[in-house]
Amino acid sequence: MIFRPLHDRIAIRRDEADTKSKGGIIIPDTAKEKPQEGEAIAVGPGSRDESGKLIPLDVKPGDKILFGRWSGTEVKINGEDLLIMKEADIMGIIEKTVATADKAD
Repeated sequence: MIFRPLHDRIAIRRDEADTKSKGGIIIPDTAKEKPQEGEAIAVGPGSRDESGKLIPLDVKPGDKILFGRWSGTEVKINGEDLLIMKEADIMGIIEKTVATADKAD
């Protein structure tokens, strides 16, 4: 089965929760906080404005995104737990940066 979101909805694979605390204590599943980051795996075509013109989404498949703790609807598709949410519920795209070494003069 292939899932294709409609309108301005996005299917997101949530990042895995940390299984250990910083002190090395193993955290049980019931106490883990759900991560607020994930990867967009499928996006809809966009929403339409008042004149009917399609407004494409800024989020693309493969983008790493940040979203609110309680955003979206949890669904299971092909045995995988995903989140479906509207683009407006996404806080932003996490860009990968390349660290540059400071040059000494």
